[in-house]
Amino acid sequence: MKNIILLFIFLITFTSFGQSIQKLNEKSNGSVVKTNNSAQNFAFQKGEWLKFKMSYSNFLNAGFSTMEVRETTHNQKEAFHILGKGKSTGIVSLFFNVKDDYQTYMYKESMLPYRFIRKIDEGGYTKDEEILFNHDKKEATVKNYKHNTVNKHPIGDDIQDLLSSLYFLRNQNLTNLKVGDEIELKMFIDQETTNFKLRFLGKEVIKTKFGKVKSLKFRPMVQAGRVFKEQESLTIWISDDDNKIPLLIKASLAVGSLRADLDQFKGLAHPFNIIF
Repeated sequence: MKNIILLFIFLITFTSFGQSIQKLNEKSNGSVVKTNNSAQNFAFQKGEWLKFKMSYSNFLNAGFSTMEVRETTHNQKEAFHILGKGKSTGIVSLFFNVKDDYQTYMYKESMLPYRFIRKIDEGGYTKDEEILFNHDKKEATVKNYKHNTVNKHPIGDDIQDLLSSLYFLRNQNLTNLKVGDEIELKMFIDQETTNFKLRFLGKEVIKTKFGKVKSLKFRPMVQAGRVFKEQESLTIWISDDDNKIPLLIKASLAVGSLRADLDQFKGLAHPFNIIF
């Protein structure tokens, strides 16, 4: 259960979409799409708050995850401070308690992170680390407070962390996507760069607790095996509007299924287009 809950917290709060960041408007006729940074027209703003409800096999409440946007400054530059928190609830918390705290600090101008915090407690499995990004030197400094270690690692261009990745992607122009296009994602996690792919499946109107909503449908390529039934067992829907907020995530697991639904929201930067 730990891996499953962590995966959803990762997908919704910190990543859902991972990172990429090659450039999405420069799409050619091939299947790989790249993205352009449009940092001045933000899809989110200070005060945005999202809450997601996670459930197992459509009936068992597994937990909640929240995301909040704040503002700050660093090196005389304007920045976002984004907080992602996850917690197990109900029966799940009785035999496996999860309490996760993720935070990212990212410059508004470049939409690149300069600091990432990860404090988690998942059934006794704990992590307490901080990552400092130096994009000029292409270096990430990982401070592990649990083991009192400091390590430096090389990073590439436009690298993101678990949480900043979602907000970077939300701020991209996705209007030129065609069915079958793939977004290549890269993020720095667990002291290494991870490659990730999302495939665009098309547009779809889905039912939410707020009403019917137009959405963009994606499928991340995951590893089949112990958790997932097959490589394409995970599906993500984000709102097809200027907010680009996650609406729904579904996963077919080796045993049962898991889903995450947008449960509450406030402080959106743009109108949330609901079809009644």
